[in-house]
Amino acid sequence: MKLKEFARQLGLSPTTVSRALSGYPEVSEKTRKRVAEEAVRLGYRPNINAVRLVTGRAGAIGVVMGRTGEFHFAEFMSGMAERLDGEDIDILVSPTTDRDSSDQVPLYSRLATSGRVDAVIVHSPKPNDERIALLHELGFPFLLHGRSETDVPHAWLDIDNEGAVRRATSHLLDLGHKRIAMINGPADRTFSLHRDKGYRDALQERGIPFDPRLVTHGHFTDELGFRFARSFLEQSPRPTAFVAGSMMTALGVYRAVRSRGLVVGRDISVIAHDDVFPYLTAENMVPSLSATRSSMRAAGARSADLVLQLLSGRPATEIHELWPVELILRESTGPAPEA
Repeated sequence: MKLKEFARQLGLSPTTVSRALSGYPEVSEKTRKRVAEEAVRLGYRPNINAVRLVTGRAGAIGVVMGRTGEFHFAEFMSGMAERLDGEDIDILVSPTTDRDSSDQVPLYSRLATSGRVDAVIVHSPKPNDERIALLHELGFPFLLHGRSETDVPHAWLDIDNEGAVRRATSHLLDLGHKRIAMINGPADRTFSLHRDKGYRDALQERGIPFDPRLVTHGHFTDELGFRFARSFLEQSPRPTAFVAGSMMTALGVYRAVRSRGLVVGRDISVIAHDDVFPYLTAENMVPSLSATRSSMRAAGARSADLVLQLLSGRPATEIHELWPVELILRESTGPAPEA
């Protein structure tokens, strides 16, 4: 069935039907619902190329993939794919070797002006991120996965990183730990600054002075986790607990603890941020890992949904979601060992 025939059966113009199926805000919700229901009943499916010609849209969302965080990225993309299934919208992945977000500005500029995508998702923002300023200046739709302190209005989805680390650190303090090391993310990213604040606030609430020798920053990899943890454990006195920035970091911490002849959960306690990987679960680590739970897959699905809302006309200033983070206690945390 062609568009004109389908529109004639509904008693509507082809333009109205096309706009209803494409989610344009000027079409009433009642009309959109009626058109969608009749499309299902009559088996009508619009020609994607024709829709893109009429709407001027590319039918794709852009995502930039860096050279680190592949596991997190894969889970995020899986969530996006699940949400976009059946939406006739593709995901365009642009790889980059640049770790610094400022170096990615030309790539985002090219994406926004290429006509190949209708919106982009920006990951791991800085407090004053050049990518946000660029996309706003270009008038190009985008969603921030994370938060920024810029005054530029933008849509964002984030988890409560500050609250998660404050709660994790407070739990270790409750167990009697006073020397708690934290392996955080890159120092210039907003989520790392939020986690740092949560860590410091928890210490301050208990009257324990902040020791900069117990905090380090870097990308979340097993190897860096191992190197950082080994360095901490060589201190005297050594830390009795770790807050690890990710599951991959925690793997490195576990290796470092064992390389020193120590036992996780008895000699050294570990809490990590758990991104709910299906192939690396906190429950199956030995010992099972205490963690703050946050699903990257769920974040990917919701980010795709929010981008669709942006493209349907919802103002960016209305899209601000902060997700709470749950702390799950398992075997990797225990009372501080006696001095």
